Amino acid sequence: MPKSFLKPAARPRAPAATIALVQANSLPTLVQEELERMILAGDLAAGAKLNEAAIADMLGVSRGPVREAFRALEESGLVRLEKNRGVFVRELSVEEAGEIYEVRAALDDWIGRRLAQTATAADIDELRAAVERMDRAAARNDVDAYWPLNLEFHDRLVALTKNAKLLATYRRLVNELNLFRRQTLAQGGSLPVSTREHRDIVDKIASGNAAAAGKALYDHAIGSRDRMHKSHATSARRHLAMIAPRRPRP
Repeated sequence: MPKSFLKPAARPRAPAATIALVQANSLPTLVQEELERMILAGDLAAGAKLNEAAIADMLGVSRGPVREAFRALEESGLVRLEKNRGVFVRELSVEEAGEIYEVRAALDDWIGRRLAQTATAADIDELRAAVERMDRAAARNDVDAYWPLNLEFHDRLVALTKNAKLLATYRRLVNELNLFRRQTLAQGGSLPVSTREHRDIVDKIASGNAAAAGKALYDHAIGSRDRMHKSHATSARRHLAMIAPRRPRP
């Protein structure tokens, strides 16, 4: 549901926490965060056209903040703006997704090497705790719980490099891959595999072996790409089986 703080005029005596939230964030930022949440959750489907007026009405804001949010979402790779046509939730072909995974793999290799040389004991403890949380979600086969934990883990790895440009680039790639990656994680048996790989990544970083840490992260990204291709192929076969005409019995 839309957050009530997006329409501050509706509550002249809003709670202090709500007032503080609005004061600390611009309306375009709040609108952007809500639309991003809806896209990443699948509430706004890939390819869907986003109507500026309808979204403004839904969130209880004017059209200006929605327009600004659209521009920010385009920069982050979640929507595309087409002249004279409107704004659409970004769609990604399986071929483009594969290319993005390959770019991520190259970046991940560098990230692993960097962290093997710079990560502190506190950083390692934090990463191990993150893997434990993913372990518990995987044990329940809870994709909805595992999904944000997985995103947070990888985001934290990049943040620990203390390279702001890399973090911005990496986040855009993650946004672009979102729909494919969620489908891949939902594939049977993928969660335990993903968690084992995460644990190995942290172990390699903790070992201080830069080459091994880089390879662990690189292999994890390429493995995710391969699982994505497998998931897509399986879905395509199921779709063909459903639409294929049945032959009449002799």
